[in-house]
Amino acid sequence: MEWSAGSINLYAAWLGILAGFLAGAVEGLFFHREDWRGGYGTWPRRMTRLAHISFFGIGFINLAYSLTVRSLGPTAHVPLSSGLLVLGAFAMPLVCYLSAFHKGFRRLFPLPAGSLIAAVLLFILRGLMS
Repeated sequence: MEWSAGSINLYAAWLGILAGFLAGAVEGLFFHREDWRGGYGTWPRRMTRLAHISFFGIGFINLAYSLTVRSLGPTAHVPLSSGLLVLGAFAMPLVCYLSAFHKGFRRLFPLPAGSLIAAVLLFILRGLMS
């Protein structure tokens, strides 16, 4: 398989969307229970909800990147931005789930957040400089 500019982000987007559906389906088996994961407002339940939605949110960002590169042409592709977006798509839900089980993992949030921020900044800067 030959990868074109942004195609890895397209697959990361669809994998994220699929993971969001699967996570929602599994969590949906228990959401009717008021006391599940300690109750609606507890840290563990908030973190699992954040993980679930991050699959979709970052998936859509990867989709937007892929479609933008396809629209503007391969010269708009910033490989480092592409990789950082994929890293964020994997790391954000992972850190959320880990944090749901142990609060100490919350200290890892700068990794996915930083990778996503850096990816967008690099992409914008590359566009402004070309």
